[in-house]
Amino acid sequence: MKASFYNCDKTFTLGACTPVEPTAGDVRVRVAYCGLCGTDLHVYHGHMDSRVGCERIIGHEMSGTVEAVASDVNDISVGDRIVVRPLDPCRECPACRSGNSHICHNLRFLGLDADGALQQNWTVPRHTVHRLPPGVSLKHAALVEPTAVACHDVKRSRLEAGEDALVIGAGPIGILIAMVARQRGAKVCLSEINPRRLEIARSLGFDTINSAVEDTDGVIRDRTGGKGADVIFEVSGSQAGVDCMTAAAAARCRIVMVAIHAEKPRIDLFQFFWREIELLGARVYDEEDFDTAIALIASGAIDCETVITNVQQLDRVGETLADLSRNPSALKSLIQVSEEAA
Repeated sequence: MKASFYNCDKTFTLGACTPVEPTAGDVRVRVAYCGLCGTDLHVYHGHMDSRVGCERIIGHEMSGTVEAVASDVNDISVGDRIVVRPLDPCRECPACRSGNSHICHNLRFLGLDADGALQQNWTVPRHTVHRLPPGVSLKHAALVEPTAVACHDVKRSRLEAGEDALVIGAGPIGILIAMVARQRGAKVCLSEINPRRLEIARSLGFDTINSAVEDTDGVIRDRTGGKGADVIFEVSGSQAGVDCMTAAAAARCRIVMVAIHAEKPRIDLFQFFWREIELLGARVYDEEDFDTAIALIASGAIDCETVITNVQQLDRVGETLADLSRNPSALKSLIQVSEEAA
């Protein structure tokens, strides 16, 4: 079988890889599609070399078909169409014991701490596998993982129908958060500097603010009668986004920190005191978020065709990540890992 190997120095090579036979509790999957995300871009730029090394198969936003199961796995069958929730917790640390295994102290993230989905055959623990309902294409199912991120972010926000929600940053996760928030009944506005991403957001029916030329705080207050946003999702990973999240906040706003900031941002803590603002962290997802994401995609609430910008082949992982680095207008690029993917 074939796999794409990260070799450091922004280099990926296509090579042979021996399929791993399932042992106790394992499932082997024929990978159909794998999406590339911001974390993969961090790997590409060398920011995670100390973690992933220079012979790693990355990738975690995937869909595929079960090829083989271990003898003790009896609730998943060969031929089932599935996605993988790429978290392998220790089950023993304080976070795991408190029911928060997705933020396990010793979490093994498949595709970073262990080989991932950019290989034609991938063997994973059974507990990571979610079966797809009929009618969901494997191409669209590759969006389940990032949609689960958005579901977790919205769940953390305690968003209620009728509330004003501001999403700062209209990249793939920002757009997905907006879709999930709208499905929950919120009035959603996206703030973004990239004209193409603003165009995509508007095509999806969202109110937008071009923060390159408009004062997001002022626009939000005008649109909400001076109140500000009830819930804010900081997805930009920028200092400007952090400044905006406190400036545009309503009294008792809940701010969800979604982005991973490469450097420690400066935060106006006075506003947290003055308006009784809450700041909430949000990391990956839990099992429930994956199930919610699958249901949303199956229902058509997620416009998968708009989010998926392009599909490339397995030998073009490096070139695709380079294009994503140069072209911030793109949303989601998929890699077709197996030629027979449907």
